[in-house]
Amino acid sequence: MALSKKPYKGCRDLFPKEKREQNFLFDTMHLAAKQFGYEPYDGPMLEEVELYRAKSGQELINDQIYSFTDRGKREVAIRPEMTPTVARMVAGVHREIPKPIRWYSIPNLMRYERPQKGRLREHWQFNVDIFGPDSIYHEIEILQVAINLFNKFGANENQFGIQINNRAFVDFFFNKTLGLDQDKAYALYKLVDRYTKLKPEAFEEQLNEIGLNNEGSEQFKKYLDIDSIDKFKSFAGEISFSSEKWDFENFFTTLEKLNLLNYVEFNASIVRGLDYYTGLVFEIFDKHPENRRALCGGGAYAGLMSIFGEEKLPGVGFGLGDVTLKDFLEVHNLMPDFSTPQHDLYVAAEDDNLEIDILNLSTNLRNLGLNICHHTAKAKFKKIIQAAAKSGSGAVGILQSHENQTQIKIKNLNNNTTETFKLSESEKIKLFILEK
Repeated sequence: MALSKKPYKGCRDLFPKEKREQNFLFDTMHLAAKQFGYEPYDGPMLEEVELYRAKSGQELINDQIYSFTDRGKREVAIRPEMTPTVARMVAGVHREIPKPIRWYSIPNLMRYERPQKGRLREHWQFNVDIFGPDSIYHEIEILQVAINLFNKFGANENQFGIQINNRAFVDFFFNKTLGLDQDKAYALYKLVDRYTKLKPEAFEEQLNEIGLNNEGSEQFKKYLDIDSIDKFKSFAGEISFSSEKWDFENFFTTLEKLNLLNYVEFNASIVRGLDYYTGLVFEIFDKHPENRRALCGGGAYAGLMSIFGEEKLPGVGFGLGDVTLKDFLEVHNLMPDFSTPQHDLYVAAEDDNLEIDILNLSTNLRNLGLNICHHTAKAKFKKIIQAAAKSGSGAVGILQSHENQTQIKIKNLNNNTTETFKLSESEKIKLFILEK
């Protein structure tokens, strides 16, 4: 029986067109992070399962990771996320390097999930994290990096927004105001995380199972109604939430001074499912009516280093998958056309015995920094033009024998001009084909 030509379920073959698209996404990610002083890093594809068991939550461990026992009887997993890995790496070096630590990566990740629109089992994810003293300015910086990335793709506040909440605020409300024990608070967190996915009857039923009293139930529903910064401030005042736990007045004032507040909305149902968030939590969402969904998420975490026996080193970060990002760009018509490759010059010949000349000229032009696609066999003019168009070249050059010498006739397809050069005139050829 012949093997299937399809990739494993939930994974993709990246043919040249798709790889050009992905490279475009990655190049923009690199630029957005480096502009804020973030350094690239990477880690291994395999980690010990215990790393995820310690901090990533039971859903991921029980249902989503690809795990196996290796030949050394170690329980390992293909990495499903990057934050535990970066925390492990930072825990090993943070005493020797200056703070804050600004790192980013674009790792390949695997999760055993049901493939659907915007979600595959394999994807790449733009991860950005800053480690250092607990500070609202680190939270703001992470939001700036995310906004900067989307702006670089041509998106603005009419196309995407950032919904935020704060786990310190929610903890205070659940534990101090409602007086919930650890188990009930955890159950309520999980219910809030599913709030937008449940029908009202199902939500009410599960809320009743948690067992809030009448006053607590009313306060909780008032909390869920917080959908603006003004409502948040009012509610925070009512429950005497201290700015020592989160300096929210300064946080929002700073965003306003940076002209970023128009991107931000408060959403009480944003709590983030992973267990390690302790401060700001946020999700970037698409405003397009055909793609209303979360694009990525992140937040602040203070206790992740403790699993390595280290002192607390607060971190803030986010992860953005390449699948959801591409969907966002396409629905907003912000994805460039990568259907053809991009070369500077396509070189071919109509005459025999010019193979060495083609190779030498192509080499000389590549040494000048140009991208050259060549065809050594003799070809007819029409075939050469068709091949040049398919190669995505900005110019086409045809070598010809002329008075016992070889010359090249080049047509610049960007400005539709034509000129003939000696093969020794590499610098002139370069200038001609780069003219717009």
